Amino acid sequence: MDQFERVERTEIRKVGSTAVTPEVKVYRVFPAGTGTDKVPLTADGKPVSTQSYIAELEKLEKALVWAAQRGAAQEEAYARLEHKRKERNDLLDVTHEAFIFTRVGEELRGDRKLIKYTLEPNPSYKPTTRNTMVFPKVRGTVWIDEATSELARIEGVVTEDISIALFVAKVYKGSHFMQERYPVEPDIWLPSFQQYDFDGRKVFFPISIHERTFFTNYKRVGPPGEAVSTVRAELGKLKGSPADP
Repeated sequence: MDQFERVERTEIRKVGSTAVTPEVKVYRVFPAGTGTDKVPLTADGKPVSTQSYIAELEKLEKALVWAAQRGAAQEEAYARLEHKRKERNDLLDVTHEAFIFTRVGEELRGDRKLIKYTLEPNPSYKPTTRNTMVFPKVRGTVWIDEATSELARIEGVVTEDISIALFVAKVYKGSHFMQERYPVEPDIWLPSFQQYDFDGRKVFFPISIHERTFFTNYKRVGPPGEAVSTVRAELGKLKGSPADP
């Protein structure tokens, strides 16, 4: 996702709220080399105002120019990013040891055949890091696209309370996560929808995260050196257009 911009629409439901409709946050999310830049949009996906939108794009342009340069600060930032990516990839690799995958059926999604597997904790697996301590306390289901072996959908549920950050926080049993993925280009599968339903506590205060996020309008923009041209072209058009009334 570090070379594709997209629109992310998140619907947030707060437990105990009397609001009928969820709180909605919409952003144009743009990869900026060492992270992502989020440009706020209205609930219907439009710029809040031309003036504020231009200001956000100018800030994004500067971030991309900085990320495309070579220097000690950039090398340090990219090293941190690579470290996080390696941690995530190592964690994914460990799932092959931490879970027992059992094929339980097939499903059609449009014209694509998905192979369905259940994930059960492997009783012989011994967690070795704080992150892998989570694995024995979750169960899940995955759907794999038969033609490409890509992950098409995943669901997981917490089966025991999970302590986080040296017991500072806790995620309660019954919390749930799911994500769906589709191809945005040949051999490139990215999220289209994800949902979190987590309950727990942080220190002595209850926390509740109930969010649904929709990912749309994917567009490849490339690394910072290429992406900056996209932003500059858009800025040129906007600055040549009439200002807001």
